[in-house]
Amino acid sequence: EDVARDTLCGRILDVRDETERVIGKCYVISIIDIKTKGEGTIVHGDGGVYQAITYKALAYMPKLQEVVDAVVISIVPKLGAFMKFGPFEGLLHISQIMDDRIDVDPVNQRFIGKETGREIRAGDILRVRIVLLNLSSSSVKDSKIGFTMKQIGLGKREWLNKTKEKEEN
Repeated sequence: EDVARDTLCGRILDVRDETERVIGKCYVISIIDIKTKGEGTIVHGDGGVYQAITYKALAYMPKLQEVVDAVVISIVPKLGAFMKFGPFEGLLHISQIMDDRIDVDPVNQRFIGKETGREIRAGDILRVRIVLLNLSSSSVKDSKIGFTMKQIGLGKREWLNKTKEKEEN
């Protein structure tokens, strides 16, 4: 059971419906319950024991168009901001940051809105929408995720709070 738990946690697995058709992929956070099914099989010359199991898992299944809070981990001039949410990393392309024209400050690792003065730098928490989702079957690192912030209700918390204050006044 411990081997199965260690093997499954942290992996991306196919999610299947009742007919065994793949309907998506999920990231396994934790295994809650494992039960073995029948006798294990020993393969000659392998030395391992193979055991069929059933299990219940706590898993996260990211969805296209889902809104998430992500942390900026790095700023890449002329490309965008690499961001992390949970175990996943993705790219907020420079064209998807804001409607304002963006200046790049490579010395201070930040993007600045020319007219608004809004800035984004490493460590900022941003509310973004997933617009590209390609989860790899092999690992989290091979997955491709793209974000946008060019919609109402998305962006840095302080921007959202200022917008809310303006609406209330």
